[in-house]
Amino acid sequence: MVIAIVMTMFVSCGKNLNEVNKLDVSANEPIGVAEVINLKYTDSGRLKANLISPKMLDYSNREFAFSEFPEGVHLYLYDKDNNKSTVISDYAIVYDQTGLIDMQGHVVLATSTNDTLFADQLYYDQNKQWLSTNQPVKFRTKGDLINGNGFDSDVNFKEAEVLEINGIITLDE
Repeated sequence: MVIAIVMTMFVSCGKNLNEVNKLDVSANEPIGVAEVINLKYTDSGRLKANLISPKMLDYSNREFAFSEFPEGVHLYLYDKDNNKSTVISDYAIVYDQTGLIDMQGHVVLATSTNDTLFADQLYYDQNKQWLSTNQPVKFRTKGDLINGNGFDSDVNFKEAEVLEINGIITLDE
């Protein structure tokens, strides 16, 4: 009788142990999920960027930690004069170690001067405060629509450059 009880306990514990092992979080799964995100990046008390998203997946349990935004982001960038530019994308990843934000899918960037960039992918380097892509872009300024294969710019858009350009460009004579 005692042997039957002990055997039942071992079988029960073994079965429960298997269930517990099944509950273990996979290394491919996020360590956390957050909804309605509003992240603010400041430097010396000044707001430099504000990232808003409906959902964030936290993969800080990985060797190369990152946060994924599967439902897209609104990224607001502020220059030293507090002028705001807006970047909207369908999807984004923020890499913790490098400070790089990779925005993908119907990326639209609207500057404080109403210039607009359209791209499928755009990178924002938080440390250097630099925007870039090597993908095809359309850049609309006051009266021009410039097509190109790449874009580089500081957040102030004083050094904005469309690479390999083509399109209609107005020149003052």
